[in-house]
Amino acid sequence: MSLSLLASCSGSKQPETAVKSDNPLLQKSTLQYQAPPFDLIKDEHFEPAFDASLKTHDAEIEKIANNTEAPTFENTVLAIEISGEDYNRATLVFSNLTGSNTNPKLQAIEEKYAPIFSAHTDKLYLNSKIYQRIKALDLSKLQGEDKRLTEYYLQQFELAGANLDDAAKEKVKKINEELATLGTQYTNKLLVARKNATVYFDTEAELDGLSKDEIAAAKEKAEKESKPGKFAIGIINTTQQPPLMTMKNRASREKLFKASWMRAEKGDDGDTRAILEKLARLRLAKAKLMGKKSFAEWKLQDQMAKTPEPAMNLLASIATPAATKAKGEAQEIQKLIDAQKGGFKLEPWDWDFYAEQVRKAKYNLDESEVKPYFEVTTVLEKGVFFAAEQMYGITFKVRKDLPVYHPDVVAYEVFDKDGASMAIYYLDFYTRDNKNGGAWMSNFVNQSHYLKQKPVIVNVFNFAKPVNGNPSLISFDDVTTMFHEFGHTLHGLFANQNYVTLSGTNVPRDYVEFPSQINEHAALDPVVLKNYAVHYKTKEAIPQTLIDKINKASTFNTGYTVTELLAAATLDMAWHTVENEADFKAALEFENEALNKYGLLLKEVPTRYHTPYFAHIWGGGYSAGYYAYTWSKTLDYNVYDWLKANGGMTRANCDRFRTYILSVGNSVDLNKAFVDMIGHEMKIEPYLQNAGLNP
Repeated sequence: MSLSLLASCSGSKQPETAVKSDNPLLQKSTLQYQAPPFDLIKDEHFEPAFDASLKTHDAEIEKIANNTEAPTFENTVLAIEISGEDYNRATLVFSNLTGSNTNPKLQAIEEKYAPIFSAHTDKLYLNSKIYQRIKALDLSKLQGEDKRLTEYYLQQFELAGANLDDAAKEKVKKINEELATLGTQYTNKLLVARKNATVYFDTEAELDGLSKDEIAAAKEKAEKESKPGKFAIGIINTTQQPPLMTMKNRASREKLFKASWMRAEKGDDGDTRAILEKLARLRLAKAKLMGKKSFAEWKLQDQMAKTPEPAMNLLASIATPAATKAKGEAQEIQKLIDAQKGGFKLEPWDWDFYAEQVRKAKYNLDESEVKPYFEVTTVLEKGVFFAAEQMYGITFKVRKDLPVYHPDVVAYEVFDKDGASMAIYYLDFYTRDNKNGGAWMSNFVNQSHYLKQKPVIVNVFNFAKPVNGNPSLISFDDVTTMFHEFGHTLHGLFANQNYVTLSGTNVPRDYVEFPSQINEHAALDPVVLKNYAVHYKTKEAIPQTLIDKINKASTFNTGYTVTELLAAATLDMAWHTVENEADFKAALEFENEALNKYGLLLKEVPTRYHTPYFAHIWGGGYSAGYYAYTWSKTLDYNVYDWLKANGGMTRANCDRFRTYILSVGNSVDLNKAFVDMIGHEMKIEPYLQNAGLNP
């Protein structure tokens, strides 16, 4: 089964043949590499597509379960893998659209089908007949991907509870349906919360410090929201907000920060607390049914960490030096505030504004001096794409003939180092109210040699859209984000597997960020940086003096950035390592106690994601898995040290990385692949050294 399985529901009212012939989601796209025909796909196609395709998939599952022939890889494991073709297609498109271009109709469909999809997943993974057929296979007679795929499905069936008795299975099914419904409700509420949290200002003076373009964009946003004469700033999904770095008016900073922090705890239609508290309790109940002490213990079985202990040990070993450095950074900022006779104690809404001044004083580096060199399209084409060509030999060509799901989206064809066409790539740059916050990569079509499929990939961002012909200038952090997400794309582009389930980014959560984090380093590669960091007005390349400042300041504020990340990861693990339901408390109280326990409750350094809007763990797939960013970053720093010791990000080294890491998907032992790449297992020292956290 090439996707996480969805669900069956009642059949369509129309004859199946008519539904299939009229519905573009129920047919293989005739566009290159089966790229979705967005010009033909309408909202009303999804429900009949789900109904028809899931009915077909039900029949496929039953056929596998009731096969009277002796189990073989082909009639059992491979049969599961290639089943559900139509509904995989429909749900891949649907999940991408509900994340990047949703609307009330799609949200209603999503909420309606979430429990149905969950029930269908259980229909496969709790099927005792299929489970017994897989168990009966002799692994010693299988090789390569066939063996790996069999082992994968066996583990997934057992993780789902296929070895439970019938009564326990029924309880698991019910919990899964509730979890699916609540997860969708959470996501939809959070979108409401984010929109409701838009901050309105009455005067331009309140936005002092923002650029003319940013102020113009705020004015235009307010006008679009029927508030002429005001200025509107929308919030992004993290706690800290980009304008806080330059806003001079302290009251405005406080207003914006608090709008971000309290977005989902106001007792309105965007309050998520009741839902997430139910989610946490249900997840624990599910883990108990599976015979595990906590949800994290159940969830991490197929991850690199295997159990919660190694994950928590890694976080704890970094937390103390990170928090110590953050406290030192706070003291530096307070000294600056006092020197300026500010007359107040540092608060979280002050950090970015004054940290920027400290950085300027310490390294003579001003963010406003840097941003003019980072125009978003130039960073993409002369930075991200250029680096990919230098490192791996791949090239890109705009495809205006391919339909897109929104006018802002651009389509590209991707060519390998030998000139062969290898993929279609979509790019969705700009923020919208109907788009989830953050940035991500996903597939519309997954690579598979067996299915003769090449990857069709999308990167989604939330950059500010240019206004009145002005450029969209981004921070260096945003530049890093662009390289990071494209690192996921490279992982998908270089997929070289027979089976979708083992292909590309379908790897453990605590491994998947590692290849993308490696690509972040390309942003500061001297050749790459000089190529894309071009002043949008003068067209001059960034001067070496400014590059030197950026490099020297690379570990500035890392106490803060690492601490806020570790706080979020620790908070996630705290929610999901609870072993007794009585130990749960109201969301805000639970958060404070958890962070205080691990020494991460620093008033000036709020967690990157506050519990009520921690979308990764309540509405996404990172429950008991947000530690993955730190685990992956540790892998990244180990490999980065190897690269530096062996000549840098050269074509030869990058080809080696492609061979051992990017192209293998989950088809091999990933711990072994990592060791084969650099010659030793993961160590913590490279993290502390590269992040500037050593004493």
